[in-house]
Amino acid sequence: MNRSRLAAGAVPLVTCLATLGALTAWTVTGNAGTPARLTAAEGRVLIPGGNDATAAFFTIRNAGTANDVLTGVTGPPGHRTMLSRDVEVGRNARSMAMVQGATVPARGALTMTPTTLDIMISPPPRLAPGDRLTFTLHFRDSPPLVVTARAVRPGQ
Repeated sequence: MNRSRLAAGAVPLVTCLATLGALTAWTVTGNAGTPARLTAAEGRVLIPGGNDATAAFFTIRNAGTANDVLTGVTGPPGHRTMLSRDVEVGRNARSMAMVQGATVPARGALTMTPTTLDIMISPPPRLAPGDRLTFTLHFRDSPPLVVTARAVRPGQ
């Protein structure tokens, strides 16, 4: 009777140990995933043509195996910065809409462009070609990322 009780208790114990060993090996080999690892090269900021607003653009790369979300941006003091998206509002008509966040995909990139996602800056700062502005990008899970953007003329 003791032998059967010992065997009955050993089966769950051996199963748990084998499962724990397999999960440990899976994690050690990198298969359990890694958090988002975000980087961004120097971006561009458009030299404004008027007094309303201008835009900045970055490509944010994620070398990790988990998505993250760009949730906001802090820009130069005295200027309001926000995530915005170009949206179609009618035939050959477009408008800007505020965005709460944008996914930076795992092992991928979030690329901002004038016709997709950008950072709107209002009022626009005075810029000459080659000037640089500093921004801080804020994410849901990752620490803030400080980036610079070089001033360029629209179309560059």
